[in-house]
Amino acid sequence: MDKIIKLQSQKEAQGLFGSHDANIKNIEEQFKVKLTLRGGHLKISGTAGNIKKAAQLVEYLLEALRGGSEEIGKSDLSYLISNLKKGEKPERLGALDTGIMRGSTGKQIGPKTTGQREYVEAIKKHDIVFGIGPAGTGKTYLAMACAVEALKKQEARRIILTRPAIEAGESLGFLPGDMHAKISPYLRPLYDALYDMMEAERIEKYIETGIIEVAPLAYMRGRTLNDAFIILDEAQNCTAEQMKMFLTRLGFDSKAVITGDMTQSDLPGAKPIGLLQAQDILKEINGIKFIYFSGSDVVRHALVQRIIEAYEKTTR
Repeated sequence: MDKIIKLQSQKEAQGLFGSHDANIKNIEEQFKVKLTLRGGHLKISGTAGNIKKAAQLVEYLLEALRGGSEEIGKSDLSYLISNLKKGEKPERLGALDTGIMRGSTGKQIGPKTTGQREYVEAIKKHDIVFGIGPAGTGKTYLAMACAVEALKKQEARRIILTRPAIEAGESLGFLPGDMHAKISPYLRPLYDALYDMMEAERIEKYIETGIIEVAPLAYMRGRTLNDAFIILDEAQNCTAEQMKMFLTRLGFDSKAVITGDMTQSDLPGAKPIGLLQAQDILKEINGIKFIYFSGSDVVRHALVQRIIEAYEKTTR
């Protein structure tokens, strides 16, 4: 059994097939079909069920290309394949890929899944947003993109990035260097995301002038943060006292995004998780929004989604 899909141009075919035909090879492998391009027509061969899913995926990808996307990213393809194989109908890429900004390499940065899009919309509309869910769902990355874009549009005068510097099986005391050197590894993920969004020279200039501040959570105590976009990362490692302290730092014309994964807390067993407590205490307050991510929102390597799902099964 075959299905024929007409392509509009050679450029469209190149965008669909990807570099070294990587996209088509991936589709063939995942859906057990054969794809052949002849004279502007794409033939999909295989069983009826597999052809239906593969054709649906190809149509999603063509819509994205016809809507202005220059290429099909691995994360887009992985997301669509995963959902279609599970029988779920994902939203079209044209609706999802509402880019927030272009990164330092020129690549468009924006939400790739329904959960991510809800998260970005929540950040735009609310002054305090909690993004809760597993690794790889873009919680910190998208918050960083929103922060950088707010700075560019002068909706915020500075960006403050913070996370609790809690030991995760290692001791800070055994790390070499002064306190700044000991703390820096804990803040590295924030720097990594930041360097994807902006040129290195600009970041260094902004850090020197205080427009961008990256600091451990303890440094927030006693401050009032006005005209700022503040991101608290790894919030599952905050105690209840630290979470309250952070949330009450919010000043005028400021926005805070708090991200965390309840399953990865490194707090000692006796200490209550501040993120969990905040969820219970603040869920009914106007102006505060909680967004929950799931394994279907993972946009890292396809294996990450499977790993998360496997761990979820063992903890049920």
